[in-house]
Amino acid sequence: MHLGGLFNYTAKHKRLLHVNSEIEKLERERLTLEKFEQAVGQLEQGLLEGHDLLKLAQQEYDNEMAQLVHQDLKALEQQLSYLEFTNLFSEKIDAHNAFLSIQACSDNTNAQDWAEMLLRMYLRWTEQRGFASEIIALLPGEVAGIQSATLHIRGEYMYGCLRTEKGKHRLVRHSPFDLKNRLCTSFAEIFVAPEVDNEVEINHEDLRIDFYRDRRARGAHVTRINSAVQITHLPTNIVVQSDLHRSVHKNKATAILYLKGKLYEMQQHSQLTKEIRSYHLNKSLIKDLRTGIEKKNVAAVLDGDLDDFVKAYLKDQAFKSNV
Repeated sequence: MHLGGLFNYTAKHKRLLHVNSEIEKLERERLTLEKFEQAVGQLEQGLLEGHDLLKLAQQEYDNEMAQLVHQDLKALEQQLSYLEFTNLFSEKIDAHNAFLSIQACSDNTNAQDWAEMLLRMYLRWTEQRGFASEIIALLPGEVAGIQSATLHIRGEYMYGCLRTEKGKHRLVRHSPFDLKNRLCTSFAEIFVAPEVDNEVEINHEDLRIDFYRDRRARGAHVTRINSAVQITHLPTNIVVQSDLHRSVHKNKATAILYLKGKLYEMQQHSQLTKEIRSYHLNKSLIKDLRTGIEKKNVAAVLDGDLDDFVKAYLKDQAFKSNV
């Protein structure tokens, strides 16, 4: 006798998963709101205390106290700037970790070299901000650079920051691979997906799972074991990979997590991509085509200085949503 049919077990089990998912979302939102409320309260308290201490320092002609108060106020100004920044994130999912994929838009060496330059840029950005990042999949170029790479990046408001980078990135430079050093244009595309788990359900019958030899260099050796995993979601033909871990099970879990993020992104946002930023090395100019923001220090941007682009786009989106 199957008790599951008698008690409608399957339907109730699905309902339980849904309820748990909603509870998890609400708990994450509660923690975020509590953190914001606490930060605002501390900021207000700090400003009140600073005002009183500064008034006292002026009355007693205490320059040393006044300097200390000014230092505290600078720290409070930084906290205020961060609160204003976090207030720009309009989607609940913005607070989640993220996956970022880089894809060379052609199989020529210039495009693949450009894709590797972007990989380094995002790795430097995450490093400078103190975020944790791992390359979960990497396909080297035939001559130089990479054909594609996927990063798993964990940090506060990571998806909210990185979704501003989705689209095509154009590089204009004198090709280092051309004997005549001619000017060339290369494209690479950035895809971003949030780290989600319970928000997306996957029917495992819809998956084709393939194992292949991991050829990633690890230290002084190159492993050649069947630990890497590729998963194809048959209804959408979405393909994800992971070769980060030595364990097949860990790679499978990482790949499924990434697949859920891509499915969520497909459900929530248009998959159409457009050119968002142009990097003119010969003119020493980088321009964001959406906001008009320009940067002359090309080396700094390619070394991870992306915050101005991220903030400008978020502010632009916030302004448009309020119009």
